[in-house]
Amino acid sequence: MTDVLTLPATYAEWRHCITVSCGLKLTRSYIEQRLDLLRDENDAQTNRFIALYGREHHQRVVNWFYKAQME
Repeated sequence: MTDVLTLPATYAEWRHCITVSCGLKLTRSYIEQRLDLLRDENDAQTNRFIALYGREHHQRVVNWFYKAQME
């Protein structure tokens, strides 16, 4: 049996995944670092993320980081 990764579909699910499941703090510094990487399509990690999860999910995650930044 293989584990199936369920991607978060909403901001609330994503935020829970980041802060509770992963135990990360959405600090200004962390958000800015992640946004810098996610917006850099020449970055290998960003390209891997897009290849694995698709451009649509990539854009959702970028938008969720922007939303977290505004809170």
